[in-house]
Amino acid sequence: MPPRHRPAGATVGLMGRMRGTHERPAGLTYQPELVSRDEERSLLTALAAYDSHEVRMHGRIARRTVRHFGFDYDYGSFQLTEAEALPVELHEVRERCARLAGVPAATLAQALVTRYPPGSVIGWHRDAPAFGPTVAGISLGSACLLRFQRGRADERRVYEVELAPRSAYVLAGAARSAWQHSIPPVPELRYSITFRQLRAS
Repeated sequence: MPPRHRPAGATVGLMGRMRGTHERPAGLTYQPELVSRDEERSLLTALAAYDSHEVRMHGRIARRTVRHFGFDYDYGSFQLTEAEALPVELHEVRERCARLAGVPAATLAQALVTRYPPGSVIGWHRDAPAFGPTVAGISLGSACLLRFQRGRADERRVYEVELAPRSAYVLAGAARSAWQHSIPPVPELRYSITFRQLRAS
């Protein structure tokens, strides 16, 4: 399923709140059907069995919950600490995400499993500076929109892509460093697996 987007150069309103000139972020890659339906079912069964933890940011508890592998990330102190190794059932999907990103799988040293109950969101952000130049992820369960923005006022640029179930994406270059991204409320239960490099010391 190809990503849905707006005509290039159009000024768009997203849910009546987000306005700007349409521009695809350089360094954004989208790949539908990274895994099969059977593989998705197996992954969803595995992910549902993981213990997950609440996300507390700015004194508030988010609706989504998370589980880290390789390295834990503390949303308050912004620090990384070593965590449980990546489970074997996630090795193959990491390999495929690494091939899509054009990086060695071993460099995707941190994995973030996020559970999005219906109605949950993630606000505008860039992945933390503790992480490296390439982020790759896969979307499972519900479809969702992945939105991008950069600049302000008349210089504002926006973009959105529909992440279909089983699809994958890569953020590199400007898409990783210069653009913020967000996910508006998901209609049904969704899981994502995000693989990230660590910043060189």
